[in-house]
Amino acid sequence: MPVRDIFPNGVRQSLPPLHSQEGLSDPIVHLKFFTRDADWSWYVTEGSPKGDDFVFFGFVVGLEEEWGHFSLSELTEARGPSGFPIERDLHFKPDRFSRVMAEHRLNAQLEE
Repeated sequence: MPVRDIFPNGVRQSLPPLHSQEGLSDPIVHLKFFTRDADWSWYVTEGSPKGDDFVFFGFVVGLEEEWGHFSLSELTEARGPSGFPIERDLHFKPDRFSRVMAEHRLNAQLEE
């Protein structure tokens, strides 16, 4: 998937820079990336350009759940088990982390 599709300039410019929400107990999640063929989600709170790449900080739900950094190049190169690329959730609305995770957990329960 081309970078412009997963992370267009308008979205890029609206994202707060790295460390801008540092120390907040309930930061705003601005973007969600996900895999169609695996139960992985990347909830982005902030990000900044780094050389030719873009580095995000957010909460990753995969084999484990953890806060961390990940890059646009990692997201665009990765594939799920069936070969599907990582996508940006076009219907995701920015919200507080606590509310985003409550909705994530509710949706996960409904899928079981």
